[in-house]
Amino acid sequence: MKPFMDKDFLLSTDTAKHLFHDFAENMPILDYHCHINPQEIREDRKFDNITQVWLGGDHYKWRQMRTNGVDEYYITGGASDREKFQKWAETLELAIGNPLYHWSHLELQRYFGYHGVLNGDTAEEVWNLCNEKLHQDDFSVRNLIRRSGVRLICTTDDPVDSLEHHIALKNDPTFDVQVLPAWRPDKALNIEKPEFTSYIAKLAEVSSLPVGSFAQLKEALKDRMDFFASLGCCVSDHALEYVMFYPASEEEIERIFAKRLAGEELTYDEKQAYKTAFMLFVAREYHRRGWVMQLHYGCKRDNNVFRYEQMGPDTGYDCINNYAPSAQMADFLNALSATDEIPKTILYSLNPNDNESIGTILGCFQDSTAVGKLQQGAAWWFNDHKQGMTAQMTSLANLSLLGNFIGMLTDSRSFLSYTRHEYFRRILCELLGSWVENGEYPADDKALSKIVKGISYNNAVRYFGFDLEEA
Repeated sequence: MKPFMDKDFLLSTDTAKHLFHDFAENMPILDYHCHINPQEIREDRKFDNITQVWLGGDHYKWRQMRTNGVDEYYITGGASDREKFQKWAETLELAIGNPLYHWSHLELQRYFGYHGVLNGDTAEEVWNLCNEKLHQDDFSVRNLIRRSGVRLICTTDDPVDSLEHHIALKNDPTFDVQVLPAWRPDKALNIEKPEFTSYIAKLAEVSSLPVGSFAQLKEALKDRMDFFASLGCCVSDHALEYVMFYPASEEEIERIFAKRLAGEELTYDEKQAYKTAFMLFVAREYHRRGWVMQLHYGCKRDNNVFRYEQMGPDTGYDCINNYAPSAQMADFLNALSATDEIPKTILYSLNPNDNESIGTILGCFQDSTAVGKLQQGAAWWFNDHKQGMTAQMTSLANLSLLGNFIGMLTDSRSFLSYTRHEYFRRILCELLGSWVENGEYPADDKALSKIVKGISYNNAVRYFGFDLEEA
């Protein structure tokens, strides 16, 4: 029996161990999509206790605590941080087979030097150990980032954001990790939301441009894109239910936009026509600017209305949307291809059943303007576990070129989540190692090193064009 989460955790063959320890383990991290707060980096925050690091805003953990029957008072309510940590520790010991079990213990090992097991009985010991270390200077946010080997971070930012923290970080010579904004214009896209008209008014205010028509909206968005680009932004991100394609004339889109600003209800087809026009516009702008477009879709959000009204979005009440028609995705990309305006694009679906359809769509629109111009993103959210990652990479290998894959992203609000890259790399090396040991790929260190280091870091450096050296 293998020891619990030892140095060869998830590595079952000699080849897998070789690939990880000799090629993947010490590669830097390029975190091209996350939800961490740039203000906390600017201020170099120090956390008071492990609950603040682990449970503050982590809806992955909140879902599991609710599943364990924990009262909301101990999750997002008024319980003390020590009480919340105890409830999490008691929940974690039941999470056999869940990636949270592995992530939590990797974080305890890598950052706190704790190689034991966290459960209800050991919670006090772990609480004291972690908190003692969190009070040390080398556990500040910036030092955690440095210790993790991170070279560059892309946060997630709204077009109306001032980006004041990015400006301060750019001008701060004491921190050498790049922190760049990423463009997330969901609020300008979601015309059906009650807050849409107030958001449009805010966009007009920050851009100092009138936004009374769709044409004017496009000009205001381009103005904000210029501002983002001035701070190094070259990555966009969109959260969609699915990629739609309801083409309509410019006159029809202007009518729909005016109708919504007047406070009138839109039909389903009108909403989708607007969203199609919006996405075609921004995609063409991304192509013109050389930006990367990320499309996250297949999520049905805020399902528990009772809890949503109490706590708002991103609190653990989202699920997989089983409706994500590949034909509309292909039609959307085809409309861009018709005028040679497809930007570099990364497709993520929350539904693992979409792996194969994504793999086939990619191949329809690749060209020589970029290596792996269209990418399938890493297994996302409910799929970023051993089985989900293995399935995504196996499908990508079957239908595309796994060697050009841009690899893992953190997609997290926690500064300890960089161990997810280690988790991913171990699974990657186990998969590749199994193919080598089975005689399906030669034991060619030169080729395997290129593939492993590429997927771990170098491919993303080349793909995004960041000012970084390959490793």
